[in-house]
Amino acid sequence: MPEGPSVRKFQLLASRFVGQVVAKVGGSTRKINVDDLKSLRLQGAQVHGKNLFLAFVAAGCPLGPSTEEPVLQGEAAGGTSSPAQVCAAWTHPEEEELQELQCSRPDVPGGPGSWLRVHFGLFGSIRANEFSRASQANKRGDWKDPTPRLVLHFESGGFLVFYNCRMQWCSSPVADPTSDILSADFHRGRALDALRAPRPVCYTLLDQRYFSGLGNIIKNEILYLAKIHPLTQGSLLVSSDLEHLLDCAIQFSLDWLQSKLRDEGLHFQIYQKEQCPLGHAVMKGTFGPSGGYKRLTWWCPQCQPAVLSGVGEPTPGTE
Repeated sequence: MPEGPSVRKFQLLASRFVGQVVAKVGGSTRKINVDDLKSLRLQGAQVHGKNLFLAFVAAGCPLGPSTEEPVLQGEAAGGTSSPAQVCAAWTHPEEEELQELQCSRPDVPGGPGSWLRVHFGLFGSIRANEFSRASQANKRGDWKDPTPRLVLHFESGGFLVFYNCRMQWCSSPVADPTSDILSADFHRGRALDALRAPRPVCYTLLDQRYFSGLGNIIKNEILYLAKIHPLTQGSLLVSSDLEHLLDCAIQFSLDWLQSKLRDEGLHFQIYQKEQCPLGHAVMKGTFGPSGGYKRLTWWCPQCQPAVLSGVGEPTPGTE
Protein backbone atom coordinates (compact mmCIF):
# COMPACT_ATOMS: atom_id res chain seq x y z
CA MET A 1 0.00 0.00 0.00
CA PRO A 2 1.39 3.46 -0.86
CA GLU A 3 2.45 5.09 2.41
CA GLY A 4 2.68 8.73 3.36
CA PRO A 5 5.85 9.57 1.38
CA SER A 6 4.37 8.11 -1.83
CA VAL A 7 1.12 10.05 -1.47
CA ARG A 8 3.10 13.25 -0.87
CA LYS A 9 4.84 12.68 -4.18
CA PHE A 10 1.44 12.14 -5.84
CA GLN A 11 0.38 15.49 -4.39
CA LEU A 12 3.33 17.23 -6.02
CA LEU A 13 2.50 15.65 -9.38
CA ALA A 14 -1.10 16.88 -9.13
CA SER A 15 0.00 20.34 -7.98
CA ARG A 16 1.62 20.97 -11.36
CA PHE A 17 -1.87 21.40 -12.78
CA VAL A 18 -3.40 23.63 -10.10
CA GLY A 19 -5.24 26.50 -11.77
CA GLN A 20 -5.86 24.58 -14.99
CA VAL A 21 -9.20 23.50 -16.43
CA VAL A 22 -9.99 19.87 -17.24
CA ALA A 23 -10.48 19.71 -21.01
CA LYS A 24 -11.11 15.98 -21.43
CA VAL A 25 -11.67 13.00 -19.15
CA GLY A 26 -11.48 9.25 -19.35
CA GLY A 27 -10.98 6.15 -17.23
CA SER A 28 -12.72 2.99 -16.08
CA THR A 29 -13.95 4.05 -12.64
CA ARG A 30 -17.63 3.68 -11.86
CA LYS A 31 -17.39 5.19 -8.39
CA ILE A 32 -17.85 8.65 -9.86
CA ASN A 33 -19.20 10.03 -13.13
CA VAL A 34 -15.97 11.10 -14.84
CA ASP A 35 -17.92 13.52 -17.04
CA ASP A 36 -18.62 15.58 -13.90
CA LEU A 37 -14.97 16.64 -13.95
CA LYS A 38 -15.02 18.04 -17.46
CA SER A 39 -14.62 21.83 -17.61
CA LEU A 40 -13.81 22.08 -13.88
CA ARG A 41 -10.69 23.83 -12.64
CA LEU A 42 -8.29 22.07 -10.28
CA GLN A 43 -8.04 24.44 -7.34
CA GLY A 44 -5.57 22.62 -5.11
CA ALA A 45 -4.37 19.40 -3.51
CA GLN A 46 -4.06 18.28 0.09
CA VAL A 47 -2.72 15.12 1.71
CA HIS A 48 -3.86 13.46 4.89
CA GLY A 49 -1.94 10.30 5.65
CA LYS A 50 -2.66 7.92 2.79
CA ASN A 51 -5.42 10.02 1.21
CA LEU A 52 -5.12 12.66 -1.50
CA PHE A 53 -7.81 15.34 -1.71
CA LEU A 54 -8.23 17.34 -4.92
CA ALA A 55 -10.30 20.54 -4.87
CA PHE A 56 -12.32 21.44 -7.98
CA VAL A 57 -14.33 24.56 -8.83
CA ALA A 58 -16.30 25.68 -11.85
CA ALA A 59 -14.04 27.13 -14.54
CA GLY A 60 -15.64 30.56 -14.20
CA CYS A 61 -14.93 30.84 -10.47
CA PRO A 62 -11.90 32.80 -9.28
CA LEU A 63 -8.98 30.63 -8.24
CA GLY A 64 -9.16 31.80 -4.63
CA PRO A 65 -6.75 31.02 -1.77
CA SER A 66 -4.32 28.15 -2.07
CA THR A 67 -5.67 24.82 -0.86
CA GLU A 68 -2.26 23.20 -0.78
CA GLU A 69 -0.24 22.38 2.31
CA PRO A 70 3.47 22.10 3.11
CA VAL A 71 5.01 18.84 1.99
CA LEU A 72 7.71 18.42 4.61
CA GLN A 73 7.62 17.90 8.36
CA GLY A 74 8.36 21.01 10.39
CA GLU A 75 8.36 21.72 14.11
CA ALA A 76 6.53 18.98 16.01
CA ALA A 77 3.59 20.00 18.17
CA GLY A 78 3.73 19.46 21.91
CA GLY A 79 1.00 18.59 24.35
CA THR A 80 0.14 15.43 26.23
CA SER A 81 -2.75 13.19 27.12
CA SER A 82 -2.76 10.45 29.70
CA PRO A 83 -2.07 6.79 28.76
CA ALA A 84 -5.46 5.96 30.25
CA GLN A 85 -7.17 8.30 27.79
CA VAL A 86 -5.26 6.72 24.90
CA CYS A 87 -6.29 3.22 26.01
CA ALA A 88 -9.92 4.26 26.38
CA ALA A 89 -9.99 5.62 22.82
CA TRP A 90 -8.43 2.47 21.33
CA THR A 91 -10.37 0.69 18.60
CA HIS A 92 -8.52 -0.81 15.64
CA PRO A 93 -4.86 0.10 14.98
CA GLU A 94 -4.77 -0.91 11.35
CA GLU A 95 -4.88 0.65 7.94
CA GLU A 96 -7.20 3.25 6.48
CA GLU A 97 -9.74 0.58 5.41
CA LEU A 98 -10.81 0.27 9.06
CA GLN A 99 -11.02 4.02 9.46
CA GLU A 100 -12.90 5.25 6.39
CA LEU A 101 -13.11 9.03 6.40
CA GLN A 102 -16.69 10.23 6.51
CA CYS A 103 -17.30 12.16 3.30
CA SER A 104 -20.63 13.35 1.98
CA ARG A 105 -21.00 13.88 -1.74
CA PRO A 106 -21.76 17.49 -2.65
CA ASP A 107 -24.91 18.09 -4.69
CA VAL A 108 -22.94 19.69 -7.51
CA PRO A 109 -19.34 18.50 -8.19
CA GLY A 110 -17.27 21.57 -8.80
CA GLY A 111 -19.55 23.77 -6.75
CA PRO A 112 -18.42 25.41 -3.51
CA GLY A 113 -16.61 22.88 -1.36
CA SER A 114 -16.20 20.08 -3.91
CA TRP A 115 -13.31 17.73 -3.20
CA LEU A 116 -12.37 14.46 -4.79
CA ARG A 117 -10.94 12.03 -2.25
CA VAL A 118 -8.46 9.50 -3.69
CA HIS A 119 -7.39 6.42 -1.69
CA PHE A 120 -4.71 4.27 -3.28
CA GLY A 121 -5.41 0.83 -1.82
CA LEU A 122 -2.57 -1.66 -2.14
CA PHE A 123 -1.09 -0.73 -5.51
CA GLY A 124 -2.51 2.67 -6.46
CA SER A 125 -0.47 5.39 -8.12
CA ILE A 126 -0.55 8.60 -10.14
CA ARG A 127 1.48 9.45 -13.23
CA ALA A 128 1.87 12.85 -14.85
CA ASN A 129 2.09 13.14 -18.64
CA GLU A 130 2.72 9.44 -19.13
CA PHE A 131 0.84 6.14 -18.99
CA SER A 132 1.97 3.04 -17.16
CA ARG A 133 3.25 0.31 -19.46
CA ALA A 134 3.24 -3.43 -18.91
CA SER A 135 6.51 -4.66 -17.42
CA GLN A 136 5.68 -8.33 -17.96
CA ALA A 137 3.16 -10.56 -19.66
CA ASN A 138 -0.06 -11.48 -17.86
CA LYS A 139 -1.20 -15.06 -17.18
CA ARG A 140 -2.49 -15.31 -20.76
CA GLY A 141 0.87 -14.28 -22.11
CA ASP A 142 -0.43 -10.87 -23.25
CA TRP A 143 1.50 -7.68 -22.75
CA LYS A 144 -1.47 -5.59 -21.71
CA ASP A 145 -0.95 -2.13 -20.25
CA PRO A 146 -2.70 -1.31 -16.94
CA THR A 147 -6.13 0.29 -17.31
CA PRO A 148 -6.39 3.77 -15.78
CA ARG A 149 -9.18 4.41 -13.29
CA LEU A 150 -9.19 8.10 -14.22
CA VAL A 151 -7.44 10.29 -16.78
CA LEU A 152 -7.62 14.09 -16.55
CA HIS A 153 -6.46 15.99 -19.65
CA PHE A 154 -5.87 19.68 -18.94
CA GLU A 155 -6.08 22.69 -21.22
CA SER A 156 -2.28 22.98 -21.24
CA GLY A 157 -2.01 19.61 -22.99
CA GLY A 158 -0.67 17.84 -19.89
CA PHE A 159 -2.55 15.06 -18.11
CA LEU A 160 -2.80 13.07 -14.87
CA VAL A 161 -3.43 9.31 -14.81
CA PHE A 162 -4.78 7.50 -11.75
CA TYR A 163 -4.32 3.73 -11.30
CA ASN A 164 -5.81 1.20 -8.86
CA CYS A 165 -7.44 3.75 -6.58
CA ARG A 166 -10.83 4.48 -5.06
CA MET A 167 -12.48 7.88 -5.52
CA GLN A 168 -15.46 9.68 -4.07
CA TRP A 169 -16.74 13.23 -3.91
CA CYS A 170 -16.47 14.97 -0.53
CA SER A 171 -17.89 18.20 0.79
CA SER A 172 -14.55 18.79 2.54
CA PRO A 173 -11.32 16.91 3.31
CA VAL A 174 -11.94 15.33 6.70
CA ALA A 175 -8.36 15.48 7.92
CA ASP A 176 -6.41 15.73 11.15
CA PRO A 177 -2.93 17.03 10.30
CA THR A 178 -1.82 16.51 13.92
CA SER A 179 -1.72 12.75 13.26
CA ASP A 180 0.15 12.99 9.93
CA ILE A 181 3.83 12.14 10.42
CA LEU A 182 4.81 14.32 7.45
CA SER A 183 2.74 17.32 8.51
CA ALA A 184 4.19 20.43 10.13
CA ASP A 185 1.35 20.12 12.66
CA PHE A 186 2.15 16.54 13.72
CA HIS A 187 1.34 16.13 17.43
CA ARG A 188 4.41 14.50 18.92
CA GLY A 189 3.07 14.39 22.47
CA ARG A 190 -0.10 12.55 21.49
CA ALA A 191 1.90 10.03 19.44
CA LEU A 192 4.20 9.33 22.38
CA ASP A 193 1.26 8.77 24.70
CA ALA A 194 -0.18 6.27 22.23
CA LEU A 195 3.15 4.42 22.13
CA ARG A 196 3.21 4.19 25.96
CA ALA A 197 0.04 2.11 26.03
CA PRO A 198 0.26 -1.53 27.22
CA ARG A 199 0.01 -3.11 23.77
CA PRO A 200 2.59 -4.22 21.18
CA VAL A 201 4.24 -1.23 19.57
CA CYS A 202 3.87 -2.81 16.11
CA TYR A 203 0.07 -2.47 16.55
CA THR A 204 0.23 1.14 17.73
CA LEU A 205 2.46 2.30 14.90
CA LEU A 206 -0.22 1.33 12.37
CA ASP A 207 -2.96 3.23 14.20
CA GLN A 208 -3.81 5.94 11.69
CA ARG A 209 -5.33 8.15 14.42
CA TYR A 210 -1.82 8.83 15.75
CA PHE A 211 0.48 7.87 12.85
CA SER A 212 -1.43 8.74 9.70
CA GLY A 213 0.60 7.80 6.64
CA LEU A 214 2.77 5.29 8.49
CA GLY A 215 2.40 1.86 6.90
CA ASN A 216 3.85 -1.61 7.15
CA ILE A 217 7.18 -0.85 5.44
CA ILE A 218 7.91 2.12 7.69
CA LYS A 219 6.81 0.10 10.74
CA ASN A 220 9.28 -2.69 10.03
CA GLU A 221 12.18 -0.39 9.21
CA ILE A 222 11.89 1.93 12.19
CA LEU A 223 11.50 -0.90 14.70
CA TYR A 224 14.78 -2.31 13.41
CA LEU A 225 16.47 1.10 13.45
CA ALA A 226 15.32 1.62 17.05
CA LYS A 227 16.32 -1.97 18.01
CA ILE A 228 12.86 -2.72 19.42
CA HIS A 229 11.13 -6.10 19.14
CA PRO A 230 7.79 -5.58 17.32
CA LEU A 231 5.74 -7.28 20.07
CA THR A 232 7.26 -5.28 22.90
CA GLN A 233 4.53 -3.59 24.90
CA GLY A 234 4.98 0.15 24.86
CA SER A 235 4.40 0.41 28.60
CA LEU A 236 7.62 -1.60 29.16
CA LEU A 237 9.82 0.83 27.24
CA VAL A 238 11.56 3.80 28.83
CA SER A 239 10.79 7.28 27.55
CA SER A 240 14.12 7.62 25.77
CA ASP A 241 13.40 4.47 23.72
CA LEU A 242 9.97 5.77 22.72
CA GLU A 243 11.43 9.17 21.81
CA HIS A 244 14.05 7.44 19.67
CA LEU A 245 11.41 5.29 17.95
CA LEU A 246 9.36 8.39 17.12
CA ASP A 247 12.47 10.19 15.84
CA CYS A 248 13.17 7.19 13.58
CA ALA A 249 9.60 7.26 12.26
CA ILE A 250 9.80 10.93 11.30
CA GLN A 251 13.32 10.82 9.88
CA PHE A 252 12.78 7.62 7.89
CA SER A 253 9.58 9.05 6.39
CA LEU A 254 11.37 12.26 5.42
CA ASP A 255 14.31 10.36 3.92
CA TRP A 256 11.92 8.14 1.95
CA LEU A 257 10.06 11.17 0.64
CA GLN A 258 13.31 12.88 -0.41
CA SER A 259 14.46 9.74 -2.24
CA LYS A 260 11.12 9.56 -4.06
CA LEU A 261 11.38 13.19 -5.11
CA ARG A 262 14.80 12.42 -6.56
CA ASP A 263 13.41 9.26 -8.23
CA GLU A 264 15.82 7.17 -6.22
CA GLY A 265 15.20 3.91 -4.42
CA LEU A 266 15.53 3.61 -0.67
CA HIS A 267 17.57 0.71 0.70
CA PHE A 268 15.55 -1.29 3.23
CA GLN A 269 17.43 -2.90 6.08
CA ILE A 270 14.89 -5.45 7.38
CA TYR A 271 11.71 -5.36 5.26
CA GLN A 272 11.46 -8.59 3.22
CA LYS A 273 15.08 -9.45 4.07
CA GLU A 274 16.50 -12.84 5.03
CA GLN A 275 19.41 -11.30 6.92
CA CYS A 276 19.82 -8.05 8.79
CA PRO A 277 22.73 -5.72 7.89
CA LEU A 278 24.86 -7.44 10.55
CA GLY A 279 24.33 -10.85 8.94
CA HIS A 280 21.88 -12.26 11.50
CA ALA A 281 18.99 -14.45 10.33
CA VAL A 282 15.73 -12.50 10.15
CA MET A 283 12.44 -13.88 11.45
CA LYS A 284 9.03 -13.26 9.91
CA GLY A 285 5.61 -13.37 11.52
CA THR A 286 2.05 -12.16 10.98
CA PHE A 287 0.94 -9.96 13.86
CA GLY A 288 -2.19 -7.95 14.55
CA PRO A 289 -4.80 -7.32 17.23
CA SER A 290 -7.73 -9.63 17.82
CA GLY A 291 -10.38 -8.85 15.22
CA GLY A 292 -8.03 -6.63 13.20
CA TYR A 293 -5.72 -6.97 10.24
CA LYS A 294 -2.67 -9.20 10.60
CA ARG A 295 0.40 -7.73 8.95
CA LEU A 296 3.68 -9.36 7.96
CA THR A 297 6.50 -8.32 10.22
CA TRP A 298 10.24 -8.90 9.85
CA TRP A 299 12.63 -8.59 12.80
CA CYS A 300 16.09 -9.66 13.92
CA PRO A 301 15.98 -11.59 17.23
CA GLN A 302 19.56 -10.55 18.01
CA CYS A 303 19.31 -6.86 17.14
CA GLN A 304 15.74 -6.58 18.46
CA PRO A 305 15.63 -8.78 21.58
CA ALA A 306 12.35 -9.54 23.32
CA VAL A 307 11.62 -7.38 26.37
CA LEU A 308 10.66 -9.13 29.60
CA SER A 309 7.62 -8.01 31.53
CA GLY A 310 7.85 -6.99 35.16
CA VAL A 311 7.19 -10.59 36.30
CA GLY A 312 10.00 -12.05 34.27
CA GLU A 313 7.86 -13.28 31.40
CA PRO A 314 8.43 -12.38 27.74
CA THR A 315 5.96 -10.13 26.03
CA PRO A 316 3.10 -11.99 24.22
CA GLY A 317 4.11 -13.86 21.10
CA THR A 318 7.86 -13.75 21.65
CA GLU A 319 8.32 -17.30 23.00
